[in-house]
Amino acid sequence: KSANPQWREQFDFHYFSDRKDMLDIEVWRKDNKKHEELLGTCHVDITALPTKQTNCLELPLEKHPGSLLMLIAVAPCTGVSISDLCVCPLGDPNERQQISQRYCIKNSFRDIKDIGFLQVKVLKAVDLMAADFSGKSDPFCVLELGNDMLQTHTVYKNLNPEWNKVFTFPIKDIHDVLEVTVFDEDGDKPPDFLGKVAIPLLSV
Repeated sequence: KSANPQWREQFDFHYFSDRKDMLDIEVWRKDNKKHEELLGTCHVDITALPTKQTNCLELPLEKHPGSLLMLIAVAPCTGVSISDLCVCPLGDPNERQQISQRYCIKNSFRDIKDIGFLQVKVLKAVDLMAADFSGKSDPFCVLELGNDMLQTHTVYKNLNPEWNKVFTFPIKDIHDVLEVTVFDEDGDKPPDFLGKVAIPLLSV
């Protein structure tokens, strides 16, 4: 019930500088659980923004009245990584020992915001649903923790894909839930949902 909403939400996207990415933003209005209406869109060219500083942007909505006020910072990622199993960040015993020391009881209050991190090895999926007419799927896996999101590559024409990737997330809230979703890539169309699992951090 507001024409001037304030969300004050922070989202972290993992941007790789060798790509020409646009940040696409959509604003939606929700009447009830079933009816939604698009109120406008805007786009931000990430490559045009100065790095290592917070950019305050007022973005007019295209073809609709209104604008969005956003703070966007392009900065090096800390604590986030994607790697292959053979170069797993915690594979080195010396590194494991350093991390154990960093998060031991006596160092708990040294940096209150440094809660820890989560490492997830996404190995494979088995017996996925066939989403294509050929009886196959083009699956990829999306991992979400809080407002952080990472994803695997797509394995084409396969119901038993093997990704063998290692994902590392910084933990910002110990009560967060890791959500792992498998989608079928469908060209220019939105991906098809193939399944999902939710894992509370407190259960790990």
